[in-house]
Amino acid sequence: MNNNVKVDLLLGELKSVSDLEIYQKTNDLKRFSKDFFDYSPILMNELKDCLAEIVVRPLSVDAIIFVAHICHKYSTPLTLRGSGTGNYGQCVPLRGGVVMLMSGLRKIRHFDSKTGEITVEAGCLLRDINDELIEHGRQLRLLPSTWRSASIGGFIAGGSGGIGSIRWGFLRDPGHLQALEIITTEDSPRKLELNANNSEALNHAYGTNGIITALKLTTAPYTRWQEIVVDCSDWDQAVNLLNKFTCSALELYLGTLLEKDIVSCLPHWSGKPLGKHRILLLVSPDGVSTIKRLAKSAGADFDDLGPENLKAGTGLRELSWNHTTLHMRSVEPDWTYLQMLLPQPELEIMKKLKSEWGSNLLLHLECVRQNGVQRLASLPLVKWQGEEAMNQLIIQCKELGAVIFNPHTITVEDGGLGVVDSDQVQAKSSFDPKGILNPGKLKGWNIKVN
Repeated sequence: MNNNVKVDLLLGELKSVSDLEIYQKTNDLKRFSKDFFDYSPILMNELKDCLAEIVVRPLSVDAIIFVAHICHKYSTPLTLRGSGTGNYGQCVPLRGGVVMLMSGLRKIRHFDSKTGEITVEAGCLLRDINDELIEHGRQLRLLPSTWRSASIGGFIAGGSGGIGSIRWGFLRDPGHLQALEIITTEDSPRKLELNANNSEALNHAYGTNGIITALKLTTAPYTRWQEIVVDCSDWDQAVNLLNKFTCSALELYLGTLLEKDIVSCLPHWSGKPLGKHRILLLVSPDGVSTIKRLAKSAGADFDDLGPENLKAGTGLRELSWNHTTLHMRSVEPDWTYLQMLLPQPELEIMKKLKSEWGSNLLLHLECVRQNGVQRLASLPLVKWQGEEAMNQLIIQCKELGAVIFNPHTITVEDGGLGVVDSDQVQAKSSFDPKGILNPGKLKGWNIKVN
């Protein structure tokens, strides 16, 4: 069947659904076919021409079931989109077809006052979920730096960690995702309730193996985090001090270290640059005095900014994780980035990288908890010098012992997991047998069908 004829037939059936918004204007198709993949010049080149043929926004689960049925019927690619705040092209339709906006499903279905667990629909914004939880004395454990605009479904499908990872590790760690409600893409789509074990295969799968419509998440007791800035003249001193903070008897929600050249490019509201390397901390009120004592003992500058204001949008969390990259790119768009888990001891690899790459690589560290152990992740800013230079840097980092999470690739495995997850592939076989969900992004499925 001619593709234009197929699209017309599909569109005709979709228009029969009352609770389904349909977008066909060229500007809408372009807008909803992109995320922030332009952070990567490599992905920019690969994905710039990808375009959906139809964009839909269901307002109910029943409408999603109908879309899944019609796309299966016509073997049409179906790509899910949250808020589009990702940086790796997770929601970009590689093969056209239908992009489905999940923002119409934004109900907070249930809060369990006994366990603190919350059940929400996939289109709920993380900001709104967190506001609701604070009313109950709770908060989300993990957040991306885009938490003010990102959706929970997109975070689970495309994210991995972020703010809170210093204490709670990563999204795929057991204990965060307790259940999923999903829709399959079959001739007769099923609505399934998956428990924690069965949900793992859909966690960080880019929406390739099931349509997530609702989620049950664990939460943490609410803490009114205090914003602390510590400035250090010496980089080694700053790294050692950051490690000392994470190993002390205090509660942290964020630990970020930025090289001084990055600090000088941050927004004016972030504080006056002092020509020093800067540690950004979110710490519980009872830990402030310990941070101050340790900082002063090391000869570092200490600044207590007080409790964070979540409504303002000018807090320290807005300077962390990939928001650091965002701010640098707003000053100079030639900056891109890399992601890695540093080998221990960390200073050795950083000295070798700085020695070779100099001012073309600026260090940015984030504290994380990996397999129960405090570690340092790095999201270095890298001045773009071409794909060959980036690949050389990646090879060098691997040879020095770093674990790379490559933000310049389009597949689930290359961008994070590193290996093919057979459970993810099996879930796709079970829930998306034709392989129409976000095709091209799951390497294990690509290998299977080829």
